[in-house]
Amino acid sequence: MTPEGTPFLPRGVRLHFDAVRDNWVLLAPERAIRLDPIGHAILSRVDGKTTLAAIAADLSATFEAPLEDVTRDSTEFLQELANRRFLEVT
Repeated sequence: MTPEGTPFLPRGVRLHFDAVRDNWVLLAPERAIRLDPIGHAILSRVDGKTTLAAIAADLSATFEAPLEDVTRDSTEFLQELANRRFLEVT
């Protein structure tokens, strides 16, 4: 996964607020991942149009965090989701 890559949720995968558990989850057929606030902050910016670099820059500005750290952490998180087929990158 590179900063120029554009992550997107493939067909059948969606971000969903589970009102019963009062938490955000990433749903896929037969699978679900409970998200912490950081995971939700990253995935809420994944729209299939915005590059990883732009997502990291937005997160860095929003949370006043070092861009290098945000880029590294976001890349690792999204790469793990891609490895588990919850996410794809163009």
